[in-house]
Amino acid sequence: MLILSIESSCDESSAAILQDSRLLALETRTQTVHRSYGGVVPELAGRSHLQLMDAVVQTAAQQAGRALVNVDLVAATAGPGLVGSLLVGINYARGLATALDRPFRAVHHLEAHLWSAELSAGELPRPFLVLLVSGGHTLLILVHGLRDYHVLGSTRDDALGEAYDKVGKLLGLSFPAGAEVDRLAAEGDPTRFAFPVPMSDSSTDFSFSGLKTAVVYRVRNMSDTEARKETPDLLASFQAAALASVMLKVECALQLSGSQALVAAGGVAANSQLRLRLRKLAAERGVPCFFPELEFCGDNAAMIGYLAWKLETAGIRDRASQPVRPRWPLELLGAGDASQ
Repeated sequence: MLILSIESSCDESSAAILQDSRLLALETRTQTVHRSYGGVVPELAGRSHLQLMDAVVQTAAQQAGRALVNVDLVAATAGPGLVGSLLVGINYARGLATALDRPFRAVHHLEAHLWSAELSAGELPRPFLVLLVSGGHTLLILVHGLRDYHVLGSTRDDALGEAYDKVGKLLGLSFPAGAEVDRLAAEGDPTRFAFPVPMSDSSTDFSFSGLKTAVVYRVRNMSDTEARKETPDLLASFQAAALASVMLKVECALQLSGSQALVAAGGVAANSQLRLRLRKLAAERGVPCFFPELEFCGDNAAMIGYLAWKLETAGIRDRASQPVRPRWPLELLGAGDASQ
């Protein structure tokens, strides 16, 4: 089965070609128009997708050495995400499927993240626990199988990636700030500033707004020169507190769930310190630990196509007319929300 998949939920315009579960080509272009605004501007994101979508699809097809007329299935993200961005991708994909007289599948963006580690690791032992961390989501999900998901915890306010971006912006870093925070924090002293560890209890929910506010107040008490000098230490101390909270929640979820494996997915899963700590925890708990390749951590069409293949081969049929869903709780999948 030759699959063309499209991802456009936020500010990545991405297309992939897969032969069954095997990735042949992936073309992803991250929009740069948002950097001066310190965050994604929905209207600009939608316009950029309009400009980029055909180019990324054609490039992916050329890299794969496959003609679009040979595609057997077209898939695209239907949600959650920015409504304008989602509409560009799904309408392009549906139009192409109609022109080629091929079936179309709408894919849940977060569900695709859950399975993204399998792109390189192969089939994972089940049930597995996923820490899904990005700019928009922080979730702990126990995966028993396709459409069999149990959300164990979620954030009560900011997502982890959002906290990284806001603290980075406060200290003069460009958007998105996650990778630069990771790099600069490695140069700093994580014990220099005693920031509070958020939600340091036995629950599996997250909260990062208080930590972010603590950093804000600390920086306000510094001169600009002092803040610049202390930036690596501030970021290292912020990251140490944020990840200490994350690890508490993951450890609690592992104890509660009886998971056979630990997985991290989403854009923040590329963070080097998070990977190091999760590997250590998994080893202590005696379970394997899996991460997507770095190119599959952020929003990408490869994971969309891979999930489409899994659903097709499992015989799970969803509505081809599924509308875009800017808000689409993962818990509703498998409960009649998307299935006929």
